[in-house]
Amino acid sequence: MIRPMLFTAAAAAIAVTPACAQQEAGDMSRADVEEIVREYILENPEIIEEALIILTERQQAEEDAQAQAAIASRADDLYNDARDFSIGPEDAELTIVEFFDYRCGYCKASLDWVQGLPEEHDGKVRVIFKEFPILSAESEQAALAALAAGKQGKYNEMHAALMKSRSAFKADDIDRIAESVDVDVERMRADMKLGETRTHLNDVRKLAQAIGTSATPTFIINGELVAGFDRRRLETMIEDATS
Repeated sequence: MIRPMLFTAAAAAIAVTPACAQQEAGDMSRADVEEIVREYILENPEIIEEALIILTERQQAEEDAQAQAAIASRADDLYNDARDFSIGPEDAELTIVEFFDYRCGYCKASLDWVQGLPEEHDGKVRVIFKEFPILSAESEQAALAALAAGKQGKYNEMHAALMKSRSAFKADDIDRIAESVDVDVERMRADMKLGETRTHLNDVRKLAQAIGTSATPTFIINGELVAGFDRRRLETMIEDATS
């Protein structure tokens, strides 16, 4: 990363060098160029910081463009997967997608905010939940349990209970949480073992990879990816999309 910037600095240094002091390009050795670069940087150290800022902004813009293109190409999987669970009206003005892990502290911190979005925005917002257990084997078991609870019409209750729990999500923990929201544990355990339940999780993992995220939580709002729970930014984006 630094070497390309040094050559950029060299070009700038040569450009500001008085014409009488410049040599023909063909007569300059690598040592000559490096010496000019060194002297210029020592006299103007701030150019390194400026170059890093520009480079970072350029890379971020490229990554954002790639993510938006990937999101657009996978829109059907993001918004229309009948296996997913959601809150809010299906015909809401704005549909938000959340990728999360039940052991993610930031996901837990965002729970009440996410759950309140449909009411807070007068039914203009819908949230689709994407189970994305990446932090541990226990995370995966919790995700499977949530999807299995959904087969009993208890997805959101189980989802919220798992998010609020500070347990390690061992088998007994998950069963106790399920019982607390009136989920039939025996049926849940059977449904957790179904191939279709695991396939659902695997498809979400592939989708996350395709759109370029490995973070929890990740939100998709109006075709834009937001990694992490930056509440102020998220709320601004929602207001812009629904106003």
